[in-house]
Amino acid sequence: MPFEFSPAVLLVEDEPHIRRFVRVTLEAEGCTVHEAGTLERGLIDAGTRKPDLVILDLGLPDGDGVRLIREMRTWTEVPILVLSARSDEADKIAALDSGADDYLTKPFGVGEMVARVRVLLRRHARANPQGSPRIAFGDVQVDLANRVVTRAGQPVHLTPIEYRLLAVLIAHRGKVMTHRELLRQVWGPSQSESSHYLRVYMGHLRHKLERDAARPVHLLTETGIGYRFSV
Repeated sequence: MPFEFSPAVLLVEDEPHIRRFVRVTLEAEGCTVHEAGTLERGLIDAGTRKPDLVILDLGLPDGDGVRLIREMRTWTEVPILVLSARSDEADKIAALDSGADDYLTKPFGVGEMVARVRVLLRRHARANPQGSPRIAFGDVQVDLANRVVTRAGQPVHLTPIEYRLLAVLIAHRGKVMTHRELLRQVWGPSQSESSHYLRVYMGHLRHKLERDAARPVHLLTETGIGYRFSV
């Protein structure tokens, strides 16, 4: 049964016959499929095409696909499905710990792949309801769907890390987020002890978004614990 909407899928795979197989299968289900054969091309397309789902092989000619997962997780929560011939448990754990949502070992069946794609898209839709794509605080407007931030009607440039940090805080508004949890969600598990990164980027956000960076009212410090976003 075709998907209820036409998801845009980015397929990062260097083997042409697998790319064709996956593309034909997903197009038959109503997906729009964009192809990339290298890690570098995959990163570029992930940023410019803003896909609804990424399907990724780990063994790419210009680097390990785990690097692409880590890079993407600094600025997007788009679902990532790994298709790989690597069947070792350690490889699966590395990919999942880096931010992949699911892992399917080659060779795989058409039905199982499509089913996993459906599950990931459904889960992502539930976690990111379209009814509330904007949030306002002070004189700041954040368009979460388009990743656009304005202040007093003027665009505010945020780096990918700054935007990711803001988006995570907004997603958990009202809740105290520990240093470790923020580091894990924004930078990945390998940086969970690097709290100095967090202080620097919180300072950047406050200067760009608070009326008085020295006396923030939205991006709040919970001393010794972490940070909290308040509307």
